[in-house]
Amino acid sequence: MGVRIWLPFPMLLLAALPPVLLPGAVGFTPSLDSDFTFTLPAGQKECFYQPMPLKASLEIEYQVLDGAGLDIDFHLASPEGKTLVFEQRKSDGVHTVETEVGDYMFCFDNTFSTISEKVIFFELILDNMGEQAQEQEDWKKYITGTDMLDMKLEDILESINSIKSRLSKSGHIQTLLRAFEARDRNIQESNFDRVNFWSMVNLVVMVVVSAIQVYMLKSLFEDKRKSRT
Repeated sequence: MGVRIWLPFPMLLLAALPPVLLPGAVGFTPSLDSDFTFTLPAGQKECFYQPMPLKASLEIEYQVLDGAGLDIDFHLASPEGKTLVFEQRKSDGVHTVETEVGDYMFCFDNTFSTISEKVIFFELILDNMGEQAQEQEDWKKYITGTDMLDMKLEDILESINSIKSRLSKSGHIQTLLRAFEARDRNIQESNFDRVNFWSMVNLVVMVVVSAIQVYMLKSLFEDKRKSRT
């Protein structure tokens, strides 16, 4: 069963739409960097839609944090419905596309699993969204004469954009590290449960084998001859 979702960025709040128009749909408002973590039940598929302008950059990175096999099917489609990326049974992936005007669809498919649900993390990085030019125009109206001590506006903007880019990159790396940590922790907890289970099985087997050995040794020394009167 497919589920289509629209989530508003950066708040990532679920928005309910009339089921007649778009059942279970969710979307994202323009933002430079946003991430989302959700649980995908077994046998289900969820799709998300991201509106994009012309000649922008859309980067999608996803990871399966928890669930049997740590794998998922991923599908990315253009506004015309053309398949851009299709991956099967992947634990993670990174994809970047130069966009056209319209809504890009990306789906996570867990229909191949009948038992295990999956916890999925994904992050969207949107570049060239058409906001930088307006920001530069806003700066210009505050610059008069030689108030900037012979520093050019372009130098100031370049420094600000460099700081902004590095801060965004730092936040991106921290988000990925948290995702890796969550996946590693889930793997460790799963391994811990397996070790405990098989340790108990081995303990039970050792006790049973010890009891059988004691019984067999005891039976070897029993006098089975019947006394006659």
